[in-house]
Amino acid sequence: MRLQRVWLIYRADSPLALKEARRCADELETSGVTTVLAMSGLTADPFPGLLASEPRLPDLAVVLGGDGTVLGAARHLAVLDVPILSFNVGGHLGFLTHDPGLLRSEGLWQRVLEDRFALERRMMLQAVIQRLGDLHGSKEASGADDGLKDHQEIHWALNDLYLKPHHEDLSPTCILEMEIDGEVVDQVRGDGLILASPTGSTGYAMAAGGPILHPGIDAIVVSPICPMSLSSRTVVLPPRSRVVIWPLGDASRQVKLWKDGAAGEVFGPGECCVIQQAAHHALMVQLEQSPSYYRTLSGKLHWAGSLLDSAPSSN
Repeated sequence: MRLQRVWLIYRADSPLALKEARRCADELETSGVTTVLAMSGLTADPFPGLLASEPRLPDLAVVLGGDGTVLGAARHLAVLDVPILSFNVGGHLGFLTHDPGLLRSEGLWQRVLEDRFALERRMMLQAVIQRLGDLHGSKEASGADDGLKDHQEIHWALNDLYLKPHHEDLSPTCILEMEIDGEVVDQVRGDGLILASPTGSTGYAMAAGGPILHPGIDAIVVSPICPMSLSSRTVVLPPRSRVVIWPLGDASRQVKLWKDGAAGEVFGPGECCVIQQAAHHALMVQLEQSPSYYRTLSGKLHWAGSLLDSAPSSN
């Protein structure tokens, strides 16, 4: 991999992440690499400013933080095909990150230069809100017309997109009609709806009772949040499915779209949210020579009888 320009994205509330970012910058600049340090967090989104002010895109984005910091980087950089190398510095679970000890391993940047790594492609999701003025019939509402209006924003997510009631002073429930590939499948009554990628299947969707999907699979997990009917169950859809969500009820029953935990748009009855697989994937740099997704699961989720604690049978 060519390494002429690297962005170092560090977790906003972590002095340790800032310290490691500065150390990485010193190492890279000694080798003639141009670096840019930027803080990322819930109230600090550096990417619009970086993309507007930097003369060109980086060859690599190094993320120092937890999964949330990685998700923020993926939402902005995946569409631009910028590879992401992440380390769990100041984070928590770290499903998407390398062990921070690798940061101090000898020859780290030389490994990257010599392409001694794997590039893992992770499926992304996208959502577009169709407003009243955009809807001229069921064909366009269902997404058969792929033309994007000037005022419409594409919301990307690596983990999940979810819809929940917007007004706190009303009952925290909503009715969401779900249409899949032009067919109305369910009217979900409950606290909302989660649409997750395989990467996000170990997050909010899992907490809502959804299955765990291997990230090597391209699929969409749809999980109701606290449904009021036992017939509203989690379903797993093919990756090319187009899901349209319509809020039902009076005008006060607005819902809000969230993307990887970040705020999206608010919309209401008569409008809809079209969700599908994004055209691009997140490019994640994998340094481990023999990575095991199952070992990561058993370790991060503290499974009883973990493979980390017991040896396999002789079979």
